[in-house]
Amino acid sequence: MNIPSNLKYTKDHEWVLLEGDVATVGITDFAQKELGDIVYVEVETLDQTLDKDEVFGTVEAVKTVSDLFLPMAGEIVEFNEDLESAPETVNSDPYGKGWMIKVKVADTSAYDALLSADAYAELIGA
Repeated sequence: MNIPSNLKYTKDHEWVLLEGDVATVGITDFAQKELGDIVYVEVETLDQTLDKDEVFGTVEAVKTVSDLFLPMAGEIVEFNEDLESAPETVNSDPYGKGWMIKVKVADTSAYDALLSADAYAELIGA
């Protein structure tokens, strides 16, 4: 199971990389394996400001549809448009080209409250 140590994680299986006051968000390797083949990623919240834990989009796999929860409050400033034509990138490269959104974070100290790689590994039993 791939759990990069330079990222933070949520109990909802999203990963976060904070650079300045912009957080890049995607779903973890564990999540994409649990979902199976991803066929569609929908984010209709671009340019909206959302609170932590609000739904910012959905990911659709062959067997299920799952909500995506915002790990840190802020304004969604970018959506990975490559996922519109190639949603399977989330399966093949969840921590790289499979990123989903970028968020201009309201309070960067919230990053410290997210799970470390070790805590996330313990959560999923890895």
